[in-house]
Amino acid sequence: MSQGHRPRRLSATIAASEGTIPPGLQAGLRARGCRLIALPDPLESQRLLARRGTAVAVVATTALLSTRESPHAALQRLHDANFAVVLVGSEVDGIADEASETVEAWLPLPLTEMSLVTAIHNAMKAAATRRQLEQVRNELAIKETEADSLYEIGTALSTERDIHKLEDLILRRCRELTKADAGSFYLVDEDAEKNPILVFEVTQNDSIPSTFQRFTMPINDKSASGYVALTGELLHLPDVYDLPPDVPFHFNRDFDTRSGYRTKSMLVVPMKNHEGTIIGVLQLINHKRRWEDVLRTPEIAERAVTTFPKDADDILASFASQAAVALDNQLLLDSIEKLFEGFVRASVTAIEARDPTTSGHSERVGGLTVGIATTVSDIAVGRWKDVHFGEREIREIRYAGLLHDFGKIGVRENVLVKAKKLYDPQLDNVRLRFAYARKSLEADHNRRQLAYVLEHGREAFLAALASLDADFEREAGGIDEDLALVVATNEPTVLDQEGAARLSSIGEKHYQGIDGDDHTLLDDQELLALSVRRGSLTEGERKEIESHVSHTFRFLSIMPWTRDLKNVPFIAGAHHEKLDGTGYPRGLTSEEIPLQSKMMTIADIYDALTASDRPYKRAVPVPKALDILVDEVRMGHVDQDLLDVFIEKKVYEAVNQGEPNA
Repeated sequence: MSQGHRPRRLSATIAASEGTIPPGLQAGLRARGCRLIALPDPLESQRLLARRGTAVAVVATTALLSTRESPHAALQRLHDANFAVVLVGSEVDGIADEASETVEAWLPLPLTEMSLVTAIHNAMKAAATRRQLEQVRNELAIKETEADSLYEIGTALSTERDIHKLEDLILRRCRELTKADAGSFYLVDEDAEKNPILVFEVTQNDSIPSTFQRFTMPINDKSASGYVALTGELLHLPDVYDLPPDVPFHFNRDFDTRSGYRTKSMLVVPMKNHEGTIIGVLQLINHKRRWEDVLRTPEIAERAVTTFPKDADDILASFASQAAVALDNQLLLDSIEKLFEGFVRASVTAIEARDPTTSGHSERVGGLTVGIATTVSDIAVGRWKDVHFGEREIREIRYAGLLHDFGKIGVRENVLVKAKKLYDPQLDNVRLRFAYARKSLEADHNRRQLAYVLEHGREAFLAALASLDADFEREAGGIDEDLALVVATNEPTVLDQEGAARLSSIGEKHYQGIDGDDHTLLDDQELLALSVRRGSLTEGERKEIESHVSHTFRFLSIMPWTRDLKNVPFIAGAHHEKLDGTGYPRGLTSEEIPLQSKMMTIADIYDALTASDRPYKRAVPVPKALDILVDEVRMGHVDQDLLDVFIEKKVYEAVNQGEPNA
């Protein structure tokens, strides 16, 4: 064979089954840089893996047939051992078909140097291609694993609602992706002067226990985290004890000194939201060769810790971006919830400002209702077996309790705070009217005295004076007694039949006004108000007060509630309904009233009874209030089972009612 047709130089370790390569061809292979090793049995191929160089197995068909395994199994073992297999010999029993996946070259007999060298050369190229393909597959598998991890993490981030758990989850997943032994999470916030700062939120360390203490730091180039938050650059530091001379920041070793830890490699990544704004910083510490290593001592850390791989930058940057969006969304949700909480608080304050005597009522009703709901959820037996209120339902109940009297903003303030049967200006007018009637009577008395003197003379007048004065005192006393009765009746006490009759007679009495016309001492509206048999409200005023529930439902229904809070208007709007249908505003029956509203009814009645003294009523002691609630059950107004829970579990003790009532 001429030199010009010789294949290029080979460099391989060739393991050949005995007798497969003739001695003359062996010399030619050695001349081309090949190392020849006898392959007594393909089953022993594993021991050759330790040899250097490209491994090529030149195997005769007869050698395969003499093994204890099937030809296909023998070829597969060689293939799995990373040999480039050249099969020599004629096709026997379909071996060529079996060898299609495991043989890089097929060489028929008789062998020639050219055919053998070409076959080995092709086999080496095929084996190299196979190894490259395997490497690509492995890298692809790693990328698929990373993609699956990112998908898993993304799913977890999208479902977690607790901001602190979310921060902890972000840091933990980042550490898992990069084999980081420790890490910290910083959130960008503002200080009292509205300057941006970094807040140390979460820390994790798998090697040493560490206590967490929240602190803040300025965003500047004096620390690695501050530098990343300031510039938005990713930092890749092989050893923080040996920083590049051109970086402006330094590493504080205080923690390492106190704890005996060795901080070495560090990867610091900015977290940017969808607008490109940096909202946080992830600081990962000590990339470990093996995830399970525990860095108990600095010496172990020196051996086990390496710099973070470059491909971790892309992975972490992708995850940090995903996590930043999730965190930003959660921060936005939290700010919206805080804003809404502030709105609810402001609404309650506005409601109670119109009636200061009920201050704290909405808060207490919300707390009592939540207490009943929580207790019912914990019972989980009997009627309450399938009743459970989760965190979102409890929040819905609480908001409904806080806003149950929101509709009072639609009720006239003088009606809301009406403590007595007559409004203060009305009573003032009545007093002035009676005073004018008394003065008119006194003027008439003086005129009669003057007329008597002029007609009968001084001596006769003096003789009749006592009688004249007695008549005046009797008539004036009647006016004073009538006024005293009006003032007494004005109190929100029960009006008996005798008092009602006397009040009616006063309403028929007249006096002469300045205009010379006769006027009644009490007008129709005053007489109607004073004739209220119980309490201080007329029928019209009572209906106006009751209308606050309709206003509550109407006002709350206008608000764009989230799905979690959509039932707030219905719960709050039914707290004055009664099981027997005699409640208001819609006269709902037991089956139509939400369970949460039935709980609120008990809470509302209890607090209305036991709250501090008000101008129109005294506080009722707790035992008496509970007895009244029991009476409400007997009348078919209140749920028996819920009241049993309220009393037996002493839910009422969970809310501070101010001064305890004995």
